[in-house]
This record gives sequence, C-alpha cells and structure tokens, in this order.
Amino acid sequence: MKIYFAGSIRGGEPDREWFQQLIQHIKQYAQVMTEHSFDYSYDDEIKKDDVWIYTTDIGWLRESNAVIAEVTAPSLGVGYEIAKAEEWGIPVLMLYRDSPNRAPSAMLNGNKNLPLITYNEKKEAIDAINEFIKELRRGA
Repeated sequence: MKIYFAGSIRGGEPDREWFQQLIQHIKQYAQVMTEHSFDYSYDDEIKKDDVWIYTTDIGWLRESNAVIAEVTAPSLGVGYEIAKAEEWGIPVLMLYRDSPNRAPSAMLNGNKNLPLITYNEKKEAIDAINEFIKELRRGA
C-alpha cells in the first residue's frame, strides 16, 4: 500500500516534528510516498524548483492508494492535493488539531464525502489513522 502524507510546508506553522511522528507511524502499514518531503528546512524547501516539486508530488499522489493530510496549518498546496485526490477517487483522511480561536477550513470541513477528524491528543490522531488504514485494507 502507498500512502501520500500531506501537511503544510510553506504554509502557516508547519509542525515538522509531529509530521515525522505521523509518517513513522504510517510506515508500519504502508510506504509513505512523501516521507522525505518533511526532512527539509523551510530555507531548503524554497530553494527547490517549483515545477519539480509539482511534477514529483503529483506523480506520487497519482501512485498512492490513499491520502492522509494534517490540515491544522493552512496550506493552499495541501488543499489542492486533497481536491485532486477526491477528483481521482483516492480515499482521504484529514486530521485537524483543535486550536483555540481557529476553525478548520470550511471547504474541507463542509465536504461530508471526506472525513475530517478533529483531535486534541496525539493518540486520537494515531487512532484515526489506524482505523482509516484498517478500512482501506477491508476495501482492498
């Protein structure tokens, strides 16, 4: 199984350490197509060629069996990836860390075809991933 993990890189407040923890957890069950995308600093990331990033990421997304997206930090790119996955019929799980004075994107939260799990504790996000992967395996 191949899973595309999406999370803010250039957008607001990326939490790379948490993303790495999620990726390590997902790797127990599947190949994470974007594993190395979160190894770079912001300064390294902005030096990369945008066309290369787009082409590479879209290729990985097309190859993936599912998408797990951490959507707490706003990101136009992550929203685009989620929309493409939905268009292509790729199952998506979105994770949103409950944040004071903030709400998840209405476009994501309002789409009842895609599950958006709000979590407070990291264990809740991990449990949601486990259940999502279990459902994917049932459908395979």
